[in-house]
Amino acid sequence: MSKHDVIIIGAGHNALLAAFYLAKAGLKPLLLERRDVVGGACVTEELHPGFHCSTLAATAGPLLRQVIRDLQSAGHKVEFIKPPTRVAALNGDGPTVCIHEDTRETVSELTAISTADANNYPEFMATFARIGSVIRPLLTMTPPDIDAPSKGELWNFGKLGWAVRRLGKKDEYRLLRYGPMAVADLAAEWFETEALRAIIAARGIFGAFAGPWSAGTTAALLLQAATDGNAMLSNVFIKGGMGALTESLAKAVSEAGGEIRTNAEVTSVVVADGGVRSVVLRNGDELPATKLISGADPTTTFLKLLDAGELDPSFRNKIQNYRAVGTVAKLNLALAGLPAFAGVPSARLVGRIHVGPDIDYLERAFDAAKYGDFSPRPYLDVTIPTLTDPTLAPHGAHVMSIHAQFAPYKLRNGDWEAKREQLADTIVDTLSDYAPDLRQLIVARQMLTPLDIERRFGMTGGHIHHGEMALDQLFTFRPLIGWARYRTPIKGLYLCGSGSHPGGGVTGAPGFNASREVIKDLRK
Repeated sequence: MSKHDVIIIGAGHNALLAAFYLAKAGLKPLLLERRDVVGGACVTEELHPGFHCSTLAATAGPLLRQVIRDLQSAGHKVEFIKPPTRVAALNGDGPTVCIHEDTRETVSELTAISTADANNYPEFMATFARIGSVIRPLLTMTPPDIDAPSKGELWNFGKLGWAVRRLGKKDEYRLLRYGPMAVADLAAEWFETEALRAIIAARGIFGAFAGPWSAGTTAALLLQAATDGNAMLSNVFIKGGMGALTESLAKAVSEAGGEIRTNAEVTSVVVADGGVRSVVLRNGDELPATKLISGADPTTTFLKLLDAGELDPSFRNKIQNYRAVGTVAKLNLALAGLPAFAGVPSARLVGRIHVGPDIDYLERAFDAAKYGDFSPRPYLDVTIPTLTDPTLAPHGAHVMSIHAQFAPYKLRNGDWEAKREQLADTIVDTLSDYAPDLRQLIVARQMLTPLDIERRFGMTGGHIHHGEMALDQLFTFRPLIGWARYRTPIKGLYLCGSGSHPGGGVTGAPGFNASREVIKDLRK
């Protein structure tokens, strides 16, 4: 018999958090990680001798405040870096548009570009802060039982309803409208400057198989506002890279009584009488398990680890249609020095650097992916973490992290083995329009296509969110309606990854929520 109460598949940040809370509750979790390092997509690896980079995830979501407090209480402090500039939008021949943490500073800069936008910006920020505060409880709420909601669930929704009512009619109306709205329409409602519209639209399409004119893309702004009160993409860095976060989580798990095994890939889950019996590892070992939590994406969990006959045909058919087609590529660069961005001082580059000057540019980038090709002019989300954390590279040198959209998982013509470096060249060429000396500063580069992301990190389709964050795959629909409560049709099998509520991003909410439900079931 196993000495562990719960086995967890994977050791990404959500799986580690689930294990941490299980161990805090006095249970003995065992995490099985297929790679030789913990962290999943949140790892810091050596790109080139002396150069360290967050390989896939570049910033935190940010983490839930409760998670931060609990880690600190357990003696595990992670140093968060929040630069004063959230995003700088490079704008070709036009002025760079900067969004700062200080609203007044942003307004001051916008005044020189558009008086109307400067006047509207404070209300835009305040609106999403108000709406975000009201819907924030959804992040840590287990979606209700659709067929038979409990009294507690009805009470929680009643409280949420009253909170929404207290917003007032104008914000109530906005909340109802914004969810299904195309983010391009939202941006146009508030602002007239194309670069500012594009910054806002970028939050709605980041990681998605969708363009700014796609319906429902404003929902991502609402989720972001719920997470940190701001509709813009997060700019929270971790000192030491994202791996410093997951290494700290791993220590917290071990000190609380959990166990982590690396190079331990789970290849199948054995089911008996409708419930989990054991897991089988790549090396042939079989470990008994009556409670099993999967940090893998839903497609991997249900279609790769389980025998086809263990699932109801209707459920299996729905999972086969769960949308998880990745469109994000990641290029990491080791640089001999800091590139010179024309007209942009380095102090403006400490947050995110946005390349996608207008809505049409973003939509055209998506058009390429729709037809099976990567964009010749991709939308780029760039960070230079060494500007705020110089420990990641030798003195005077830098690392650059670039998320590029759109690059489809499957190419219509050719394959990624043949086109990987072509995509890298396209990304460098696009960024070189703004930083002409970039190419000559490159010491080394690492190109990850969606196919590479799938192979390296085990994400089906290379989807960085474990599945589309669309309205029909959120909350009570994530991953499927009727199965959004972290439990699955297999007794004793749970989900805790980004394919469960509330979805992707480094917030820790899926792992936090899933652990609560497992503990609840174990104590029945």
